[in-house]
Amino acid sequence: MRHSSKHRRDATIATQTLTPHDHLRPCYSIGKRLSRLTLLVAAMSSPLYAQAVLPEAVQMALSRANLTEADISIMVTPVGDKNASHLPSPIQVIDSGKVNNDLAPIKADSNGQKTSQNAHNAISNPSHQSTLITIEKRTIEQHEQTIHAYTDDPYTYQSIEDISTVLADAEKSVASQNDSVHADSIHTDSEQSSTDKAKIKISFSPLLNHQSDIPRTPASTMKLVPSFIALDTLGADFVWYTRVYHTGIIIGDRLQGDLIIQGSGDPKMTHERLEQLLYKVQAAGVRHIDGNIIIDSAVFKNISKDPAAFDNAPLRPYNASPDGFLVNFSTIGIKTYPLDNGQARLTYEPMLANYQLPSTIATRTASCGSASYSLAPQWQSQQLSLNTSLPDSCREHAFYVAYPDAKDFAARVVASKWKTLGNTLSGQVVSNEIPYDVTKTPTAAHGLTAIAMSPLPLVSYPSLTLTQQIYDINHFSNNVMAEQVALSIGAYGKPHIMPSVAPDDKTHDDKTNTVQAHSGEGALYQQPTQKVASLYQFGKPATTDYPAALQSINQWWQTTLQTSPPYLTNGSGLCRDCTITAANLSELLAYAYDRPSFDAYVNSLGVAGVSGTITTHSERLPESAAIGRAWIKTGTLNNVTSMAGYVKGLSGQDYVVVGIINTEEALNAYTARPVLDALLDWTAKH
Repeated sequence: MRHSSKHRRDATIATQTLTPHDHLRPCYSIGKRLSRLTLLVAAMSSPLYAQAVLPEAVQMALSRANLTEADISIMVTPVGDKNASHLPSPIQVIDSGKVNNDLAPIKADSNGQKTSQNAHNAISNPSHQSTLITIEKRTIEQHEQTIHAYTDDPYTYQSIEDISTVLADAEKSVASQNDSVHADSIHTDSEQSSTDKAKIKISFSPLLNHQSDIPRTPASTMKLVPSFIALDTLGADFVWYTRVYHTGIIIGDRLQGDLIIQGSGDPKMTHERLEQLLYKVQAAGVRHIDGNIIIDSAVFKNISKDPAAFDNAPLRPYNASPDGFLVNFSTIGIKTYPLDNGQARLTYEPMLANYQLPSTIATRTASCGSASYSLAPQWQSQQLSLNTSLPDSCREHAFYVAYPDAKDFAARVVASKWKTLGNTLSGQVVSNEIPYDVTKTPTAAHGLTAIAMSPLPLVSYPSLTLTQQIYDINHFSNNVMAEQVALSIGAYGKPHIMPSVAPDDKTHDDKTNTVQAHSGEGALYQQPTQKVASLYQFGKPATTDYPAALQSINQWWQTTLQTSPPYLTNGSGLCRDCTITAANLSELLAYAYDRPSFDAYVNSLGVAGVSGTITTHSERLPESAAIGRAWIKTGTLNNVTSMAGYVKGLSGQDYVVVGIINTEEALNAYTARPVLDALLDWTAKH
């Protein structure tokens, strides 16, 4: 099925190529042979005022990359009002080695003109911008060098360890300045800002429209789809609640029964947050369990995948499977510390119960590389084998290795953390994709452990907000988190049996044998509990799987937007059969621009030349006008290079920009990236 677009076609620049209706993906070989003919046909059929050529800078970049115009789809569309931009302030990147010591910070006068010509990319419309953020290029470079020297997987490292970006640090500094300078005008300005955003909505024809209706493989730019739909349907402040129940009875600090952890699909239950969850169980009075710890991951079903299926790299964290109770992205961090005896000491985070992890490794003279090269790890049934010696140049280094089974990983980490906290467990940690059967008849032989499920959770542990999680997904291109969010749209994005309520607002009435949830307006629900009076049954989200979640995404698209929905098989873009058009992404981004959750969305994107996966834009194109002025999600696979996001032009106009390159040229991704750099630079100059 061809994904046609209903967007307007009176573009200022249009070079559209006609494709057969039965194309699901572009046919590269035919496209190359017929590219000149189709471009000629497009030129003849376009309006007389349309210029049927790509910008010269883009054409030159295509030529240098040995690509043709048939390999790329582009759509650049103005959005919003110059005087009421929804984008963050541009970031000023200064190269201190090229400016005078007495250089004053760039500011704009009342007419929006630059007062200094030596700094890069001043704000052209200061009247609607907040304080200018200035970052030294050297600071960005040092930050990137430090991270890449420390780990072979910088994005997993930053996501797991919550490492601040240089942009986040700079924003904190500016925010404190804004709080003191604008304290008196916050109320008036915020009222005016909200009014402007509500009233102003301007539609534009595309500035550049080239083959935007051709479905292409997008790689990680596909993450823009579930991440925004989640924000739009669940809300920026949405949180996942992981709840802990128990059977049996608690006597002193001992539970005579099972502890049940009800997974919620939380995308970022790091090992440190898991430890906090278990500490709360301990603080609630349980230190010893005469029974099992049961992990209920039934919120997601039938979602496990073969981690080697996509690219035969099962140890890479980007191939980890989603799970209803995902712990630490099913990834272990291995940190190396050189010793003086030709060996290196190894530490692990998190530790795995009942699993042998080597404490030392021999070293060799070699350059430090990826985990597969530097450690050659292999997960065996009861131990991790490292099948090579460590390059001595690795020094103190962090490697991240994915465990092949999300459920077994979670069970081992829970057991290890529970013991580390000084607690005991007589039974085992069991992870199931089937809910605990709270209706089964108690057996007298089981004694106290046969007492039914606790009516209310012992602990209800909130996740980070959706806004915080979306940041990791788009800034660090976290695949498994994107999968968790996409699945959560199916689990939480529709009516459930019961609304979620904070545990403090619930009571159990022994006389009526009901669980009641209260709010400021009275009881939200009253559910007869019969023999089993537990919120465990009624407060959980709907169980979902990939078909149901993707159908929810598809339905949102069909009811909200005009272009035909993209074709998704997962939520991360780690797929070859997923397709989307430039028109799809452009319409989504333009729609998001006017939505209440836009701030959370745009701030999750990398900033060109400054942070995220688009940081190296400034290395490839040092004089780019887009540095600090473009908020971009990139995508990269073999034969696929893409980007999509927002650009603030030097004129003050905001733009949606999308570029997707698919080609048969093997391993062309990094060769093709400069083409999209040129497109960003061209857009920013408008």
